[in-house]
Parts: sequence; structure tokens; C-alpha cells
Amino acid sequence: MCGRLNVTDDEFVRGLCISLGINLHRTPIIPNRFVRAASEVQIIREVEGRRVMQKAVWWLLLEPTTTGFKPSKYTSFNTRYDKLNVPRSAGYHPFRTSRCIIPARGFGETEFEQQGKKKIPKHYHDLVAVDGAIAFGGLCKEYVNKETGEVTIGCSVITLPPHPKFADIHTKASPLMLPQDTIVDRWLDSDNQNVDSFSHLLSPSIRNDLDVIQIDKPSQHHSNSKPFRIAKD
Repeated sequence: MCGRLNVTDDEFVRGLCISLGINLHRTPIIPNRFVRAASEVQIIREVEGRRVMQKAVWWLLLEPTTTGFKPSKYTSFNTRYDKLNVPRSAGYHPFRTSRCIIPARGFGETEFEQQGKKKIPKHYHDLVAVDGAIAFGGLCKEYVNKETGEVTIGCSVITLPPHPKFADIHTKASPLMLPQDTIVDRWLDSDNQNVDSFSHLLSPSIRNDLDVIQIDKPSQHHSNSKPFRIAKD
């Protein structure tokens, strides 16, 4: 599971966006150290053959309200890898027609433990790319207000099986971190529905060295342990 993002406006995230064809003078990065699920995030996708960076709600499934759209009751800030090829699943069609990239410097993970009938947080970790940025593989979906024509975008981060190197951090899943090579061109190509070419991406892989720190609470971000580093694969 990936439930927090760290988006910085630094040379690394800017470099990633520029390499993906984004004009940052036209669409600047909105920095936020603590982007939580269901809040606003920026995504990069292809629209009519042109790459754009747009605001999106970090929740793939939205439902209409009197003023627009809001996150539905169905949790969808992550889309599991094993649901991508299941017809009628939320990610089936977006995986084929509306893939996106969510650029960030890092992410946060929360490990839960069962206590009676409830799951409570066991520990929190923040992970930051060392001298680089992370291109999270995501999905997006457009929702159009029938009265105003205004478009709201929902998005999710694809999650994979847990990575062995994250065993002490999060045991449930790991986010899809895309390699920053020619695969991103195929990933962002909205005409490319050959999803079999992405099969090799759906195994957990760490693309950047990551600095890891355990924190007390995501909102306060006070370290309560010595930082350590996880090497890329």
C-alpha cells in the first residue's frame, strides 16, 4: 500500500517532469511533503497526443455531488496489480486506456497490526529517493459534470506484491516505481493497449536508492529512529 506522497519542487522532481515533456513554466509543480490519499495530487498523462501535468484527486473512483465529485465509499487510491486484468474491476479499462505517472520525491508507508477486532498503526516510515525522483505508475479516470462540463480526474497508484527489502517497513504491498527509460513512452501512450508489454513491470522492484526514516506521525514528521538506506535493485 502507498498512502502518502512527498512531492518536492527540487532539481530531481523538476528533472523528471522535464524529461517527460512537461513545461514547468506553464504548469509548475505544487510541492507538498504530506500528500495523503483522497487529496489533490499532480499526474502526468497524454491527452490528444500531448503530455500534460494535471491536478487529480488521489482516489480513482469518484461519485457525483451537488457541486462536483468526491471520493466514493470504495477505497481506490491504490489499484492492486492482480486486478488490472480482471474485467469489471476498477482498474481494467484505465490500465488499457488511461495510464499516468505520478512524480514525487518519496512516499510513506504505514504498517498496521491487529488488536482485537481493530487494526491500528504499528509504525510509520517515510522513504525518499536519493539524488533522484520516483515515477509512480498510476491509472486515471475522467469524470464530467453534466451541468457545467467541468472535468475532474481521479487517480490511483498501482501496487505490487511486497518487496523483501521492505519487510520491516510494510508487509502488504509495494508501489509500482517505473524505470525512467523508454518504457515510459509506451506507458503514457494512450493508444497503446498492448498491456502484455507491461507484464515485467508488475513484479516489485526498487528503482532508486531510498533513505528511510521511522516517524511518530505523518502529520508531524518527527523522527524516532536512526535513518537507514535501502539500495536499489
